[in-house]
Amino acid sequence: MVVLKGMKVQLRPASLDDAEARLALGTDVDIGEMFGISRSDVRPMTRDGASQWAQKLAENPYAWIIEIEGRLIGEIRLHNLDVRDRRASMAIGLYDPTLLGKGVGSEAIRLLIQHAFVQLKLHRIGIRVLAYNTRAIRAYEKCGFVVEGRERETAFVNGTWHDDLMMGLLASEFQT
Repeated sequence: MVVLKGMKVQLRPASLDDAEARLALGTDVDIGEMFGISRSDVRPMTRDGASQWAQKLAENPYAWIIEIEGRLIGEIRLHNLDVRDRRASMAIGLYDPTLLGKGVGSEAIRLLIQHAFVQLKLHRIGIRVLAYNTRAIRAYEKCGFVVEGRERETAFVNGTWHDDLMMGLLASEFQT
């Protein structure tokens, strides 16, 4: 698996040793809400949960740890990879709330999509995002993703139904 390096961000393969750093980041209620977890359902990160997280990422050949200056701050991955149709879905999670809105996620996304389109020769990358997650939507749009549709009332968060947006990016639209 490759290491992808940007100006501020580095994407590297996950290892079981990442569990301690993930445990130290804990669980932020606001971040959990952006993932579709009701505030009352957000639970603290446990040692076992962090170990399972690290194990799952380490087993995925299309998952990377997002680092800044050697410090784990999140994850990014491709999933549902379809080699025949040359498409995949993408997911990203930043776990350090002090780094939100600073371009870190956008840089990580650009590194991953460049790798996906150039090295993996994918044709399309899709993303699902809760319609209220405006920070993530802005980051995706900044990287070239466009809204392709809306799935109504797919997530029940904080006692209310919320829509998912489907966003996509084609290799022909990708700007290096």
